[in-house]
Amino acid sequence: MRPLPRPLFLALATVIAAAPAASAPTAGPPTQVWIDVATHHMAGMPDLGPLGGMASRVMGGGAQQAHYGQTRMPMMTGQYLDIALYNRPNPGKQAEQRIPAGLRLGASLPLVPPVRTPAPPERRGEYAPPEGQARLLVYWGCGSTVRPGQPKIISINASGGKVEVSGSMQGRYAPDRDIEADPAYALWPNPKSGKRVPDGASLQGAHRITGPGIPESLAFELEQVADFMPKIDLQSTGSPADGQTWRWTPVDRAQAYFLHAVGTQGKDVVLWSSADVPDAGQGIFDYLTGSLIERWTKEKVLLPRTATQCAIPKGIFAGPGEAGREGGGGLLSIIAYGPESHIAWPPRPSDPKQPWNPEWNVRVRTKSTGSAMLGMDLSRMQEMEDDSEAQPQEQKKPLRSLLKGLIGG
Repeated sequence: MRPLPRPLFLALATVIAAAPAASAPTAGPPTQVWIDVATHHMAGMPDLGPLGGMASRVMGGGAQQAHYGQTRMPMMTGQYLDIALYNRPNPGKQAEQRIPAGLRLGASLPLVPPVRTPAPPERRGEYAPPEGQARLLVYWGCGSTVRPGQPKIISINASGGKVEVSGSMQGRYAPDRDIEADPAYALWPNPKSGKRVPDGASLQGAHRITGPGIPESLAFELEQVADFMPKIDLQSTGSPADGQTWRWTPVDRAQAYFLHAVGTQGKDVVLWSSADVPDAGQGIFDYLTGSLIERWTKEKVLLPRTATQCAIPKGIFAGPGEAGREGGGGLLSIIAYGPESHIAWPPRPSDPKQPWNPEWNVRVRTKSTGSAMLGMDLSRMQEMEDDSEAQPQEQKKPLRSLLKGLIGG
């Protein structure tokens, strides 16, 4: 029986590593605002310079157009912002958010309800799930050598439209607190306004939201604690075969760190994390509350805020070498968990016995993430792009295929 295709490998790895999440509740004050703030840096890639333009062309021209939800899994280097408004007395109505000049997106942002699109018709008789066998090799912990008892092996057998899994992993996951694109909300970015946040822009300053049924009091000030975090300056020494040590400069306001890598070793899929425990899956690669960060840091699931390096054990991502490429390779991801802010009006009384019924609240979550290709010198990507522009169209295809693979096209 032939092995499962690589895309299915990675899909199955993600399913096993992270448990499904529930929908975010809407309970709370009559009017609520959720602001998600993310900074991403792909090591060796400029912020949508010539390579970013190339990425945009590869992806159909949409890479430089922001859309709601990009803060969850940013791909290209840059700053990302999602805003969601829910006004229970008058849901699903457009509103306007006045913003500080430092955000460099004009005087205000339109918050627009999304349009619900009908589900595509079910396709029958056109797709048969691939059959085959696969293995997931799960490693964990920082260090140059593989620890005793690793890897944990999970075998997958797909046959007759069914998938059987031998072995299990109790992957942790962040409780889902995301806001989905429901017509009851008003969102930014949206088709009416989807300009990318400029590099170096800031949220600090006065914000005010107005619109039908919006409380007159909905004005708030965001300080540095709720602003975009710095990019993660990720550097490495070594190689997948001999062991790679990844280092970073301390990130301002970071509460903790977590690294995760996925790749191949021959025909097997390899998962690794920086946790000192075996049950930390990719599902915790998300915004976390302060209490959860504190608890998981004590349990050594997360690296403390003082951490500045972590080594990947040698050989776990070095499979049979391919021409012009070392080992099996893989993708490394790192997250610096930032602070979470809550603003409400009127403020909570100092006396806990006094009734408190706020008109509105604002939640701001922050994080900084980074990514890098294991065993690949991305600093040469700019040179490759420059050379590509001078080549005939037919000679550009290999580089475009490589970039397509990097950004998930």
